[in-house]
Amino acid sequence: MTDSGEATAATASAEPKDGSVPASVTAIVVTYNALPWIEPCLQSVRGCELIVVDNGSSDGTPALVRERFPEARLIEQENKGLGAGWNAGIEVAGGRWLFFLNADAWVVADGIAKLVQVLEREPRAAVVGPRLRFPDGRLQRSVRGFPTLWRLATEYFFLRKLAPRTKLLNAFYGGGFRHERELEAEFLMGAAFLVRRDAIEQVGGLDERFFLFSEEVDWCYRFRQAGWKVLFSPAAEVVHVGGAAHAGRLFREQVQGHLLFLDKHRGARSAAAARRLLAAALTLRGLVFRGERGRSYRETARWLRSGSLEELLAWRR
Repeated sequence: MTDSGEATAATASAEPKDGSVPASVTAIVVTYNALPWIEPCLQSVRGCELIVVDNGSSDGTPALVRERFPEARLIEQENKGLGAGWNAGIEVAGGRWLFFLNADAWVVADGIAKLVQVLEREPRAAVVGPRLRFPDGRLQRSVRGFPTLWRLATEYFFLRKLAPRTKLLNAFYGGGFRHERELEAEFLMGAAFLVRRDAIEQVGGLDERFFLFSEEVDWCYRFRQAGWKVLFSPAAEVVHVGGAAHAGRLFREQVQGHLLFLDKHRGARSAAAARRLLAAALTLRGLVFRGERGRSYRETARWLRSGSLEELLAWRR
């Protein structure tokens, strides 16, 4: 998090060039206590239909949107999660292309137009995502692989650190991919991507059982199962702060997302095996790490052992 001066500078750098946002694009931004990042975020997508879905912010975000972005359609609702917010935006969106952008992210220059060009060139692509960067310019790895038992083991037992550039030990985080060329991906981190409306109409919107984390994993999986492609393109760039709204406090939701995905797409036996694997890995992590991080691991390990799989899958904070 930065002070207001840094946010103002970000706003200036995020301002798009004239005509850079195609009129056929609807930008959907879901907010939850999004200050100070919401202003550079919305400034970067000005010029297209703009929908802001606020999930019960208490920091003045809706008031700022009304004052500074009067052209935006503001929907205020209770916080049912990111996917539910995206669905609310989809219901009223009018564009041929829907651009989903996190509230702590902003598009660089004419990035949206470049993503539209990719989908126009690739008629079987449902999704295209840009290259992501942290505010300091570092690459933010966004090409990911679908969860499997092996991939969860390489992540939660830190096996990927043995060979982070290999697909064998780091397919979960796109090991070996340098984010310098366009390619087909299993799924993309959901901080920013453009989606074809026709594909949404075929597979449906977001599964709202995923409160936060894994909603884009499930969506991309469903697109691919229906025969669509998911593409990564470095032609466009988006700056993404990362975790500004939750600040790492929703680790249990992240773990639950893995279980929900496996139960839905691989079956209850796979989800049950993942539950045992994650409980063991987080118990070990809880012994190694101290402070808030270690406490989060220990509490999540206890939660994984606390009830039936069905109860874990239905859990809400």
